[in-house]
Amino acid sequence: MKNQDQISRRHFVKNISFASAFFMGGGFQSISAQDVDALKDQVKMRFAVASDAHYGQPNTPYEAMMDTIIEKINLFHGSNPLDFCVMNGDIVHDEKSFLAQAKQKIDGLKVPYFVTRGNHDKCSSDYWEQVWNMPLNHQKVVKNSLVLLGDTSNEQGTYVSPDLAWLEAQLEANKKRKNIFLFLHIPQAKWTKNGIETPAFFELIKKYPNIRAVFHGHEHDQDGVQMIGKLPFLFDSHIGGSWGTPHKGFRVVELLNSGTVITYLMDPSIKKNELTYSI
Repeated sequence: MKNQDQISRRHFVKNISFASAFFMGGGFQSISAQDVDALKDQVKMRFAVASDAHYGQPNTPYEAMMDTIIEKINLFHGSNPLDFCVMNGDIVHDEKSFLAQAKQKIDGLKVPYFVTRGNHDKCSSDYWEQVWNMPLNHQKVVKNSLVLLGDTSNEQGTYVSPDLAWLEAQLEANKKRKNIFLFLHIPQAKWTKNGIETPAFFELIKKYPNIRAVFHGHEHDQDGVQMIGKLPFLFDSHIGGSWGTPHKGFRVVELLNSGTVITYLMDPSIKKNELTYSI
C-alpha cells in the first residue's frame, strides 16, 4: 500500500503544470508541484473546471476526447477528492441535439457537476434547463463558498455580457461570505481576440473583494491568468475542438484552510514553461 501511495504521488507531481498560489490578502506566486503536494492536508475544498469539449464537431474525435476527460477527472478524484466539477461552456458544437448525448457522457463523472452555456451551445433557455435540470444563471453553496455560474451567450451564439442585475443580486446577498468563485464562458475584456468589452462588469465585481477568482473558457489557446488588481481571471485551454493548445487537460482549484487558493493544470500531455502574468 505504501508503495502504491508513492507511485500515485509521483504521478500527481509529474502531471501538474502552472501551479500558483493566490493569497487571501492579495498577491500571488508560482509554486512547485512538490509544494502543491505538501499542502494536500490543508485543503478545505477542491474542484475541477474544464471547458470547450465541442462535442459533435465534425472531423474531430469528440466522443473519445470527452471519454478521456471524464476518465482523467474520475481518476484524479480517486486520490484527490473533488467537491464538484464545472464544465464551463461550449459543451457541444452548434447542434443542440448533441446536448443530451454530451450529458450522458458527463453523467459518468463521479462528482457533482455544474454547467455553463457557451456560444456554441446554441439552444433556448427552456431547452437548456430541460437537458441539464439547472437554469442558465444559477448558484450553489459548497462548503460555505458560493459558486456562481453565469450565462454569456444566447440561442444564436452571440457573445454577450452576463446578466449584471442577477449577478449583483447574488453578490450582494452573499457579501459576507469569505469566498465566491465565478464562472463565465466568455471573457469580458479584450485580452484575446475573442473576448468582449464589458466595463460595467468590472465596475460591479470590484465592489466585492470576496470574489476569489473568475474562470473563463472560450479561448482554446489560453491556459494562464490575467490579473486585475488582486483578482485572477483563469483560463484552462480546452478538452476538445479542432484548435488550441497542443495539450488538453483540466484546471484544479484548492481552497486551503488559511484562505489561500491554489490552482494548477492537471494531466496536460505536453509541458510548457512557467506562466507569465499580466498585471
